[in-house]
Amino acid sequence: MDRDLEKTPGRDGRSKIKHLPLPAWLAFVAIVFIQQNPAALAAEGDPDKGEKLFRACVSCHEVGPNARNGVGPHLDGLFERSAGSLEGFKYSSAMKKQGQEGLVWNETTLDLYLKKPRDYVPGTRMSYRGMRNPEDRTHIIAYLQELSQAEPAANGQEPKSRAEMGAVAMQIDGDPDYGEYLSSECVTCHQVSGRADGIPSIIGWPKKPFIRALFEYKTNIRSHQVMQNMTVNLGNEEIAALAAYFGTIDPQ
Repeated sequence: MDRDLEKTPGRDGRSKIKHLPLPAWLAFVAIVFIQQNPAALAAEGDPDKGEKLFRACVSCHEVGPNARNGVGPHLDGLFERSAGSLEGFKYSSAMKKQGQEGLVWNETTLDLYLKKPRDYVPGTRMSYRGMRNPEDRTHIIAYLQELSQAEPAANGQEPKSRAEMGAVAMQIDGDPDYGEYLSSECVTCHQVSGRADGIPSIIGWPKKPFIRALFEYKTNIRSHQVMQNMTVNLGNEEIAALAAYFGTIDPQ
């Protein structure tokens, strides 16, 4: 037998039988199987390769024992978690809405999201453009599945202690009103709504990651000519004020 059958609607709306070549039929069955068994995606993934790929994500996300929230939410306990539901993290309204409407993170939904985040969840704060290679997505999902079972830190909002070049600014209680005054040049590129349409969102960032990022631009650890020009003359008070202002804004 070299052919199987598929039902298709006729002109009168009734089902008619259509011959489907066996290879196409097998592909169809495979697609249905993967959709109904999302774990099949991660089963082929290599966590070691996924760990290397995840290095591009660590500036925003932590995963594994004692993971904490940062620019992005921690990823412990990610699988089978409703989108936008992690307590204490400032999600975009778009992400929270998706969760309220039933979006749950699993191998299938993560694969679709990682492929092109802003297409899958329009309005997300995540500025990452996407991972085109399906094998890479499979590897990183396998890595996350392996690591995300760990218990997060008891207080996921409390940052880890570390040596910081911006340590002085981090100790300053910044003035958000002064930060708003200084922000006029920032918002010519970064949207106050928190949307990340080609330019990263800086709305709702925790204080320390925000200050750390500005100092990395200021000292040329991060190479971006516009940001270096913007930060070169900022002092500790100004940077602390900007962190205070943008940190108090809730994403839309």
